[in-house]
Amino acid sequence: MVPINTTHVTPQNTRVSNALGAEDSSVRLRTALAVGSNPDPVFLEMLVGRCAVEPDFFVRDMLSWALTRLPPEITLPRIRQELDSERTQARSQALHTLSKIGDKSTWAWITRGMLRDADDEVARTAWRVAVVLVPEDEDEEKDLADELVLQLGRGDRDVQLSLSRALVDLGDVIKPALERASASSDPAVAAHAGATELLRQNPETGFDVALDEAKRVVALAPERAAAAAAAASAGPETPETAEPAETPGPMEAAKAAEVSEEADC
Repeated sequence: MVPINTTHVTPQNTRVSNALGAEDSSVRLRTALAVGSNPDPVFLEMLVGRCAVEPDFFVRDMLSWALTRLPPEITLPRIRQELDSERTQARSQALHTLSKIGDKSTWAWITRGMLRDADDEVARTAWRVAVVLVPEDEDEEKDLADELVLQLGRGDRDVQLSLSRALVDLGDVIKPALERASASSDPAVAAHAGATELLRQNPETGFDVALDEAKRVVALAPERAAAAAAAASAGPETPETAEPAETPGPMEAAKAAEVSEEADC
């Protein structure tokens, strides 16, 4: 059971506290909805405390919504405390709630440590929140892009997709950072950067298609470099020895692959 402020203990508060800790997730969901529909600061501690331990995603989201219904002047300072919690879920949900409130003044609370958090869920949430809260200033956005690209190649497919989406949401400001990352000696980083660039150019491109194409480009890079070096050492090309056409870029190859797949169907 989530502890509540004893100076405001009432039978109603006790019922709410018990319902938020009920075994049935539907009961917890309805209770969070009811609390948010009738916001009262007395429920602040209950909601924050439950966010740290609630196992159901939909209930957690409803808890965050209920917190957004309370006055931000009392909610934000309490949420800030959770950002330093030892519980990874408490930190993640506090960040998620910040994104829902959307108060730009809380941008300063998003630290490099959060963006680099060892827990994937905390880091993923921090990436998303940072993009929501970053000031509309090109230097700030570039600094954030430079920080986020340091996480390229991290984690499984879902983690990488989250990072790519966060970067793409920053807009064209990410292009220089991605170009540098695409030259990384780490194939996973280079491929992830290439896939993100494909998504920046065409957000409708599927992430898996973009990543597969970027991996292909990275894998072929040494062969292309060797071929270019050989051609350079052989001297100027004659019309008979010149290559007939330039190798298509990643985006053109991805589109061609999609057209081919449709034709096969």
